[in-house]
Amino acid sequence: MLQQLLNIELQKYVLIFLRIGSAIMLMPGFMTSYINIRYRLSIALALSIVLYPFLEDKLPTPSSDFLTTVKLYMFEITIGVFFGLMMQFAFTALNLAGNFAGTAIGFSNSQLFDPSTQAQSIVLESFFSIVALCIIFVTDLHHTMLSAVISSYDLFPVTEDIMIGDMADYLSTALGESFITGFRLASPFIAFTVIFYTGMGLVSRLMPQLNIFFLSLPLQLYLGIGLLFITLPAIIFWFIEYYERTLQKFIS
Repeated sequence: MLQQLLNIELQKYVLIFLRIGSAIMLMPGFMTSYINIRYRLSIALALSIVLYPFLEDKLPTPSSDFLTTVKLYMFEITIGVFFGLMMQFAFTALNLAGNFAGTAIGFSNSQLFDPSTQAQSIVLESFFSIVALCIIFVTDLHHTMLSAVISSYDLFPVTEDIMIGDMADYLSTALGESFITGFRLASPFIAFTVIFYTGMGLVSRLMPQLNIFFLSLPLQLYLGIGLLFITLPAIIFWFIEYYERTLQKFIS
């Protein structure tokens, strides 16, 4: 009797771990390469233990049918991956803004390894990502990320089938909204690029004997970095507001 009870409790715990753990593995800040995978696994296991008393009532009694159990496990992993991807798509807005800003200033050839995306990226793109991650954890916005996953038990009950079509539609919409937000965040640098190159073109026409490339490169760097210092606080503030608003949609 005791062994049967332990098996039931263990299967319920696994259900919580699969959803929470798969979301954490894809969350911004948790999925970075400089965080050891053992630490991420430990965080997911610890959170599942803490949340178990609060979520136990929302979990069904485990079935003895193997196929039903596997199906339930796959559903939980899919929901966790959905929330992780949703947060990651929202975070790409800042990566896009950093890419635009770096290209406008002239840092397009200055690239390094970005631990948040695990790929080569422009220096400013990595800088924006690191600053945003620091602000997210300092302001406890990562608690809101976890709250969105926990609230998913009201939006996606364990006993119901998942809506793959609706999930795919929302992810595509979220990715499009992220692109538009990234374009808005980088709008000062896009305007700077248009104005600067238009001005350099006029100067080149008015003074053909002037070496325009010798003049434009340092001027582009100085003006671009000055614009970065002025607009960086506003860009990070707007992004954090957008990211929190995206997460609040899933918190009941």
